[in-house]
Amino acid sequence: MNKVASVPAVFRKTADTFAAGAKTLRQQYFASAEIFRREQEQIFAKQWLVVGHQSQIADPGDYFLVSIPPSSGYGATGESLIVIRDKEVPGFEKADYSLRAVNLALWEGFIFINLDEDAMSLDEWFAPLNGKFSHWNMSILRPAKRIDYDVKANWKLMFENYSECYHCPGVHPMLAKVSPYDSAQNDLSEGPFLGGFMKINKGAGLTMSGKACALPVGGIKRGDGEEGEDDGLVFYYSIFPNMLLSLHPEYVMVHQLWPKSPERTLILCDWFFHPEAAAAGDRGYKYNPNDAIEFWDMTNKQDWHVCELSQQGIASRAYEPGPYSSRESIPAAWDRYYRSMMH
Repeated sequence: MNKVASVPAVFRKTADTFAAGAKTLRQQYFASAEIFRREQEQIFAKQWLVVGHQSQIADPGDYFLVSIPPSSGYGATGESLIVIRDKEVPGFEKADYSLRAVNLALWEGFIFINLDEDAMSLDEWFAPLNGKFSHWNMSILRPAKRIDYDVKANWKLMFENYSECYHCPGVHPMLAKVSPYDSAQNDLSEGPFLGGFMKINKGAGLTMSGKACALPVGGIKRGDGEEGEDDGLVFYYSIFPNMLLSLHPEYVMVHQLWPKSPERTLILCDWFFHPEAAAAGDRGYKYNPNDAIEFWDMTNKQDWHVCELSQQGIASRAYEPGPYSSRESIPAAWDRYYRSMMH
């Protein structure tokens, strides 16, 4: 059973939590088929995995599919349908060999599954985050769009890339204009949950126009349209092992990461908005979700390109692990937790 690491309760600058001497992972962690197999067994078969949001199944009869290895001999509820020559095996009963059910639970409106029969409950697993994100009302948000990305890079590179903005001035010029790359402060700096906030310039938004694009997602809770203490901040958290949670003043963006091979990752990116955002014109809020979606689609593609270049570089015979900078304390912490799960 996993143990939840303790986390600090205050925000600290990224460099203040840096462990001197930290280096990037060795080459085999990004290229080895054997390590990829171990990751599937030791991490993805045992951890809570985000698969969707309850808004996707809002009405009776709604459903969505999560890809699992194909099993054509089983029905929709997991029962065994066909067994060739089953009578040749004494005592064999099809009903005894159905697919196993999985653990399923909700956290802040997001649906998680766990394949481990002995897994701790989701409530216990997420205990360090209880109430932390209540301002965003995530359980009642509504999806605006999903974009799928097929990235030719190891899944860990996406987590490491997401967890620092040292690369932002050179890779994301539009992002760097409205959110200073050196403004990061983190309250979760060890364990399975990592991240904190970055500042957004006053009056700006992380959109193509550089302005806010919708009613604040916390509008229902506050109900006054006034600026809240978090309205000039964007919060970025990685939730091990397959969720990236980005909390903006007026929308929430979520990435799901699904490793397909050591060199390939499927990423599902969803944007969620206030359920009354489209009808909030009379409250002075324009609703233009594409303003944010186009901005982050561009930014995502910039990141994935960098990750693919990193994958190519790691594949070189000349690759050697390099030192992390003090501004990369969160990627270094992510690596530490990952290695602890692989032992």
